[in-house]
Amino acid sequence: MKFRKILAFGLIGAMIFAVGCGEDSSDSDMITTENDVSVTESIDETEAESVSQVTELTEDERKMIDPSGVFPQLEKKVEGEIKAVMKTNKGDISLRLFPSKAPKAVENFVTHAKDGYYNGVTFHRVIKDFMIQGGDPKGDGTGGESIWGAPFENEVVTSLRHFRGALCMANAGADTNGSQFYIVQNNKIDDSYKTEFEELLNAQDEYVSPESGAKVKEVFPKAVINEYLKNGGCPFLDFGYTVFGQVSDGMSVVDSIASVEVDGEKPKEDIVINSIEILE
Repeated sequence: MKFRKILAFGLIGAMIFAVGCGEDSSDSDMITTENDVSVTESIDETEAESVSQVTELTEDERKMIDPSGVFPQLEKKVEGEIKAVMKTNKGDISLRLFPSKAPKAVENFVTHAKDGYYNGVTFHRVIKDFMIQGGDPKGDGTGGESIWGAPFENEVVTSLRHFRGALCMANAGADTNGSQFYIVQNNKIDDSYKTEFEELLNAQDEYVSPESGAKVKEVFPKAVINEYLKNGGCPFLDFGYTVFGQVSDGMSVVDSIASVEVDGEKPKEDIVINSIEILE
């Protein structure tokens, strides 16, 4: 049973946690509660036993492993990256976008931004110590579409992770990306994950999953584990959603938005995106 939870993070994340968008989906299909997230974070051995069958990596999933161990979010500059500034009524958030890793997601976000699609749109879903979500013109999580007028596929690479400050595509299931996005705000790792990550640091050089044969050091390399332990994030979402950018400045604004009073998960006061400026 040891280390199974870590190996199952990304492979079961999309099944357990869906941050929704897409006009054809009902609220019940795409909105999960904070309690649902806590269930994900506290998966016990009985639950782990039940999901052990999905820990085996498919050939496509193995291709996602980046053998170089380079993680663009941790670098000061990545070749080809695009910079943007999200101006909100709580302050500005500076962003780095990675078209070489997630070309469709970046093109979609940049085009929408230039066209003013996000102007006046709110952060409609806020969960402190988790994430803030916006990009829906309807403001309730049920709207929005891509620049192509149809959902587009996930672009998942292991060199981009759900570290604190990650900019990601929200969806109602795999390959249903539209206009909605979220920014990871969590600044710490749950104690149970922290303990297991620390054990993995000592074991990953030789540990191989008995269920799949996957090497832990490939799925969660030391650089990834250390970043999660140091600055926080949501490792259980890895591999389930497209990460296409990273906050470079303005995390205090993200924290401020995450701390507003909410009714359920909706802010009681409108948190408005005034505009998103793309810096050429």
